[in-house]
Amino acid sequence: MQSSPQRELRVSSSLTASGEVLIAASDSGKGILPSEMENLFNPFHTTKKDGLGLGLVICRSIVENHGGQIWVTAKREFGAEFCFTLPVEVRHE
Repeated sequence: MQSSPQRELRVSSSLTASGEVLIAASDSGKGILPSEMENLFNPFHTTKKDGLGLGLVICRSIVENHGGQIWVTAKREFGAEFCFTLPVEVRHE
């Protein structure tokens, strides 16, 4: 969002029909190119000049290890939306 004239970040939470918590974070940045989408969660893939490419990999690992899913959606006009779900109830075996 650094180069965007209007900087807006929204974070929301809701309960899905399947009983999971859904967290969504959307921004008003430049968005994500379609060519970047499939590699975004791969180790050492970065779109930033000084990025290491590990942040989203770590996020995915944490979410999945807690029984959730994570994904990103490119918004039509600008920006992106990162979402993840987590189960409300943790079952220990």
